[in-house]
Amino acid sequence: MIVRSLVFLMVFMTSSSVLAADFSTPMARVKDSVGKVISVLKDKSLDRETSWQKIAAVIDDGFDFRSMSQSVLATNWKKASPEERSRFTEFFSQYIEETYRTRIEAYTDEEIIYKDEVIRGKRAIVETVIKTSTTEIPVNYKLKNNDGEWYAYDVIVEGVSLVNNYRNTFAVIVKNEGMDGLLSDIQRRIDRNKAAQEEEDDEADDMEEMTDS
Repeated sequence: MIVRSLVFLMVFMTSSSVLAADFSTPMARVKDSVGKVISVLKDKSLDRETSWQKIAAVIDDGFDFRSMSQSVLATNWKKASPEERSRFTEFFSQYIEETYRTRIEAYTDEEIIYKDEVIRGKRAIVETVIKTSTTEIPVNYKLKNNDGEWYAYDVIVEGVSLVNNYRNTFAVIVKNEGMDGLLSDIQRRIDRNKAAQEEEDDEADDMEEMTDS
């Protein structure tokens, strides 16, 4: 399911652009982030790394990683020290970005249907559907209102929560290895993803040189 959930960032960042930042409603927040990333993806003047840096900035701005991290750790968040909470939030946000980089870059104009938004106080759900040539995938975003602006903190793909998936995986690691073990595990995941990305970049550069020669 975690592999299937890779699609969530593609949804968050694929559709028509919006003219100006609008975080006043959950739906507007999602569409605003979507527009910014599409603009970057379509800018052929940017090299691959510069393009990704701009996209990563949108991810950082659009997600409340502290709330997401707190939900992922659940009861272990209360047991963790302030330093462990800070390090986990930092590592987890890096891990999310590195994990979904290739998926975002592979965007091919899938159609996004915005269905509805349900607001309950400071929490909300935005309901969307990814429409491909062969199927429709329901993807719902959970958002939280922080001082008048909406930020995503969970994504539900085909009825399964991304946060719950990571919560179950990380809870086992914390139980067996403690918070230090979890932080080391996430750091290893980040390093593996970066190494794989660097290998892809090198292969892309080699192909470009062959084409130019």
